[in-house]
Amino acid sequence: MTNLSAQRRIAALVLGCGENRVWINPERIADVENAMSREDIRNLIEEGAISTHQKKGISRGRVRARIAKRSYGHKKGHGRRSGSKGARTPSKEAWIKKIRAQRKELRAQREAGTITPTEYRRLYRRAAGGQFRNVAHLKTQIELVTAKREN
Repeated sequence: MTNLSAQRRIAALVLGCGENRVWINPERIADVENAMSREDIRNLIEEGAISTHQKKGISRGRVRARIAKRSYGHKKGHGRRSGSKGARTPSKEAWIKKIRAQRKELRAQREAGTITPTEYRRLYRRAAGGQFRNVAHLKTQIELVTAKREN
């Protein structure tokens, strides 16, 4: 076995990688053995006698599978949690999500003509005061308001 450590070292410098990533074509060892300068090594790289092994990466496949499972509620049990309920979803974020949904529903009802602008404003203020648990609760209250108006 011929010693190609010098050629390997020069090739690593030219290719900008580590010596372990340098690949020398076994069929062209004689040519590589005769190469002494950087220019010779560059020519051999162009010819394909010397190249680099691809860097080893870390597969994201398992991570993607885990994220997919978490998206539908798996792997989220008590043992997986660090941080209080308020830290995981702050009460302010929960409120923002809830109030935006309710206000969107109110706007839709007003645009559709189900509720009058006066009723809209009254219900809007009640929503801001936190009187409705969720959109479904708001809808039942809208039904009551419209029923009262029709009677």
